[in-house]
Amino acid sequence: MSVKLVSEVGVGTVAAGVAKAHADKVLISGDSGGTGASPLSSIKYAGIPWELGLAETHQTLVLNDLRGRIRVETDGQMKTGRDVVIATLLGAEEYGFATAPLIVEGCIMMRKCHLNTCPVGIATQDPELRKKFNGKPEHIVNYLFFVAEEARQLMAKLGFRTINEMVGRVDKLKITKAVDHWKAKGLDLTPLLTAPDVQADVPRYCVQKQDHGLADILDNKLVELCKAAIEKGEKVTLELPIRNINRTTGTVLSSKIAKTYGPDGLPEDTISIKFSGSAGQSFGAFLAKGITLTLEGESNDYIGKGLSGGKIIVFPPKNILYNPEETILIGNTSLYGATQGEAYFYGMAGERFAVRNSGAQAVVEGTGDHGCEYMTGGVVVVLGRTGRNFAAGMSGGVAFVLDDIGKFQSRCNTGMVELEAVATKEDKQLLHGLVTKHFMYTGSRKAKQVLDTFDATLPKFVKVMPVDYKRVLEERKRKASAVH
Repeated sequence: MSVKLVSEVGVGTVAAGVAKAHADKVLISGDSGGTGASPLSSIKYAGIPWELGLAETHQTLVLNDLRGRIRVETDGQMKTGRDVVIATLLGAEEYGFATAPLIVEGCIMMRKCHLNTCPVGIATQDPELRKKFNGKPEHIVNYLFFVAEEARQLMAKLGFRTINEMVGRVDKLKITKAVDHWKAKGLDLTPLLTAPDVQADVPRYCVQKQDHGLADILDNKLVELCKAAIEKGEKVTLELPIRNINRTTGTVLSSKIAKTYGPDGLPEDTISIKFSGSAGQSFGAFLAKGITLTLEGESNDYIGKGLSGGKIIVFPPKNILYNPEETILIGNTSLYGATQGEAYFYGMAGERFAVRNSGAQAVVEGTGDHGCEYMTGGVVVVLGRTGRNFAAGMSGGVAFVLDDIGKFQSRCNTGMVELEAVATKEDKQLLHGLVTKHFMYTGSRKAKQVLDTFDATLPKFVKVMPVDYKRVLEERKRKASAVH
């Protein structure tokens, strides 16, 4: 498990907490680098140089005797072997390279990564532009050989044979020339280049693996209870309690299904498990086809992450005092990177609902900000209000939003999408079918209301359609009709 932290004052304290929470690695990300397609505000106010955050992180971890159980990585415009050596001396043992390898592969930093118009064919799905890509894996390998060669030469000069030997050896860094420069007069780098005063047996680099407690996870119990389905394909139905300490529930079970039956999985609803309670993070992550997880309660962030053909149903407990249509029932970043499957949520979702969804179908009562961000496929139905910046970077898939109060247009990012009425027979059937399933699985009052007055409510639905995706679909339809 890797945790990325922005280099900032106080990042060492956060990194210590990350280590105590059993992360395998912490990444200290500097204020430089990236694709160049970020907004100016993100570039100007995104942390401080990695050197400052890395030094603080390493010192804090060593002082608290936590450095030995976590790896430390850093990134942010690292280009040379010298950068690698300095990062190591400040406390890192792993390094992230991104911008430089992109340049090696032919990137010319046009800042068009999010517009599908990359002129050198790297960040685009356009087949004509992709023909212009001349990069090869060997180019990156060759570049990294040069980086490694320079690092090795500097290590030899400093008298080090291995990376581990020089992690945190700030005594090998000279500061005289930097501080003598007229712009740096009076600059005190002592806090940056101070070695923690600890006993000699306290580790300065990662020497042990974290204990994630995987032996006691709920999924091991699920695998045992679902043996008949895994080994013989027989139907299994279960009812179990769940708590928010149960994370990634269903993922290990899905891996067993995938190993046995491949990507096609099992027939629909072969394994049906109903949970009651509050689910932890990543409930139903990478859920395989043939597994249906029903949750009577609420869920934390990342529910349905990487959904891979399974079905997830969430509805509130009976006899609740709140209104589900106006209450957050599932956390942020639901259905992140889902590829296929179905999800029905009788309640509102947090921010970034269905971000990077590429094939799943989902129905929800409402969403927070940035819904359907970077979506490339699938179908999303929202039966209530959305937050701002809906459909930002959405290049594929379709969303249907019930705009009861007529304010959706102001909340939608129309940079890559068009807003249309639900007019075609196919769209009406698709929308009606998904809302029907939503009512059948969750008992949603809003879904019943829409179904009872479908013809009258239909004009209030807004179809969110990516412009390029629409063009591609129309071209395919023309080619198909020409063949017939």
